[in-house]
Amino acid sequence: MAYQECIDCGTKYSIDEIVYFCKKCGDLLEVNYDYEQIAIALKKSKWTSRPLSVWRYKEFMPVKSSTKIVTLKEGGTGFHKCSHLEKDVGIKSLYVKNEGENPTGSFKDRGMTMGVTKAVELGVKSVICASTGNTSASLAAYAAKAGLQCTVLIPSGKIAYGKLSQAMIHGAMVIQVRGNFDDALNIVLKLSEKYRNIYLLNSINPFRIEGQKSLGYEIFDQMDQNTPDRIIVPVGNAGNISAIWKGLTELYKLGFIEKLPKMTGIQAVGAAPIVSMIKKGEKELTPVSKPETVATAIRIGAPVSWKKAVRAIQDSNGTAETVTDEEILKAQKMLARLEGLFVEPASASSIAGLKKLCEKGEIDRNERIVCITTGHGLKDPDIAVKSSEKPVEIDASLEALEKALGLGSTKLARVLVE
Repeated sequence: MAYQECIDCGTKYSIDEIVYFCKKCGDLLEVNYDYEQIAIALKKSKWTSRPLSVWRYKEFMPVKSSTKIVTLKEGGTGFHKCSHLEKDVGIKSLYVKNEGENPTGSFKDRGMTMGVTKAVELGVKSVICASTGNTSASLAAYAAKAGLQCTVLIPSGKIAYGKLSQAMIHGAMVIQVRGNFDDALNIVLKLSEKYRNIYLLNSINPFRIEGQKSLGYEIFDQMDQNTPDRIIVPVGNAGNISAIWKGLTELYKLGFIEKLPKMTGIQAVGAAPIVSMIKKGEKELTPVSKPETVATAIRIGAPVSWKKAVRAIQDSNGTAETVTDEEILKAQKMLARLEGLFVEPASASSIAGLKKLCEKGEIDRNERIVCITTGHGLKDPDIAVKSSEKPVEIDASLEALEKALGLGSTKLARVLVE
């Protein structure tokens, strides 16, 4: 049996009630379960023989009927051993879980397959979200698959066209708000509260988190039913780090794992309210009124899931750190050139954070570490082009190519022969 529960006062709500905040205290909700029932269901199923994907773990999901599932075959993303990066950073064991390999190119697809499936179960006909890009791209695709009307609000100004183009081509109504992401989220929250037939699918919706927690399950499976010492995650609206932690703690409750990893959150210097709160030992979050960073996916000043994220970091004995835009772009190049993985800037913040924490001595270099990269590099190609060396233009001749490569004809011939 699944139910929604307030993370603060514990008030419970039906799994079929459309509610985004606790009616009693106003705090966030999460989906909880009777774990004995899940254990029984798992014993009856053949879940371990299913293909690696979000729905491999459907017994862990609040879905009543498999016929309602809306899927684009999300999950099952690559788990890359990064031996070159290990040497560069100076650590023993590093893996990158590359979420850019999902259908729309980001981890958001894990949450959207569950969230849109729930929308179909509830019988709503229209879905909405606020987004810096990836959420809008994902929701638009899954809404199209489900035959639902879709509206996305994006902040005016800086938004990566790789993401905006996805929302547009999938047929969503795209509305630009004169303000930042937090302004857009505030508006859609008010709209969805007023019009109950418009279903909100930002990560404040607890069903989104239920899909995203599958990332934790996959790490467990891809490490041969084991866990790393630490998971490093880019943090924007803070849903992903708390979702991964939720998935892993559920495996712990069910007896699949004995040791939980340290959750480490990374934010950009210009949008780091959670890091600031943790480092100062404060009890409440102080929003950043004008967040700014080249990593648009994490340019969020008032993360709605901050309580869940802080609990995940603190309960796991983890930590949080900031990285500069320069460090992010350097890490993006490093990952691409050492491991062949092209990720968007926000994704590279996990690599930048790893390097910084190692240099500060806050990470044991013998740890087994998993860095989450959240979106594909083609989400924001302009940044990659601007930060890379410009193409060299030459005349169409062998001599011009030799000159560009710094080769004489004799040397070139020897190179080609060898």
